[in-house]
Amino acid sequence: MNAATEADEISEIAFGFMGSKALFLALDLDIFSYLSSGPKTAAEVAGHADIHADRAETLLTALTGLRLLTVEEGAFSNSPAAEAFLVKGAKYDFGDYLRLQVGKQMYPLMDQLAPAVKGELEEEQTGSYEQWFSDEEEARLYSESQHAGSLGPARQLARRLDLGAATKMLDVGGGTGAFAITFCKTFPDLKAVIVEFPNVAKLGRRYVEEAGLSDRIAYVDGNALKTGWPGGQDIVLMSYLLSGVPGDMHVGLIADAMEALKPGGRLLIHDFMVHGDRSGPGLAALWQLQHTAFTPEARSVDSETLAGELVDAGFQGVSVGEMIPQMTMLAEAVKPG
Repeated sequence: MNAATEADEISEIAFGFMGSKALFLALDLDIFSYLSSGPKTAAEVAGHADIHADRAETLLTALTGLRLLTVEEGAFSNSPAAEAFLVKGAKYDFGDYLRLQVGKQMYPLMDQLAPAVKGELEEEQTGSYEQWFSDEEEARLYSESQHAGSLGPARQLARRLDLGAATKMLDVGGGTGAFAITFCKTFPDLKAVIVEFPNVAKLGRRYVEEAGLSDRIAYVDGNALKTGWPGGQDIVLMSYLLSGVPGDMHVGLIADAMEALKPGGRLLIHDFMVHGDRSGPGLAALWQLQHTAFTPEARSVDSETLAGELVDAGFQGVSVGEMIPQMTMLAEAVKPG
């Protein structure tokens, strides 16, 4: 990774919040979905969004500068990325995840970053997922948006793995079941159990029912860090778990996975991970930093340390590789037979 050398590289970081807010606002105004039908002028977008034409033009110009839109002869169009990922109903749409979870929850929580890092977080501020999700509305907003954000990675992982021989999977902290639902649809002999907070599990059961999988996916209500896990599993999946819990619990969670697996069973850890030398990737490092804002005891997960912890726990066939480019990695390990 090249070190920064120019002032504009610093400015790009410092002013990045402006681009984030422009994206969130465009999603709130449904601009990308509107432009999906073809190029539109600022006046047409203003009419659709019920805003002043001058403000629409300013916003569209900013989005064009961010390369989310293109403009030709005064008419604005979606970029290929915006068309693929930000239009409602598109196959890979994750706009609601960005608009709701990142824009309305994660972004404001970053105001806690300084006191969290300094060890000055106040009692009324959010200090863990358990505290956060004890609020039913916060759990709903986060979980419904996360479901949209997790479907893409779940499909990618299902294509990458051969789980055809597996019949039992434990999804630890599996949210509303995006991974479990996707895996069970892909592998017809697979059944899954998800351990999740009660307010999230309640929502998850609805997604499972809508998918027609209530006979194959079940929930255990509770904090996955404290609740006993069912054993005899062919697969244990931890997705986005280690980066969001206190670092001193990682070794214990890996040991719990070993206990829950059958001999020959596989542990899958999908998470925000940086390289062992801590040179990046930048997006993964930033996601780890934002976790610190509301889970101050969280630890930055790196591929080398995690691989070592898996080997020390007795796992074999340990590998760690990229999943979502520049953002997440997948660690795989097998319990000895």
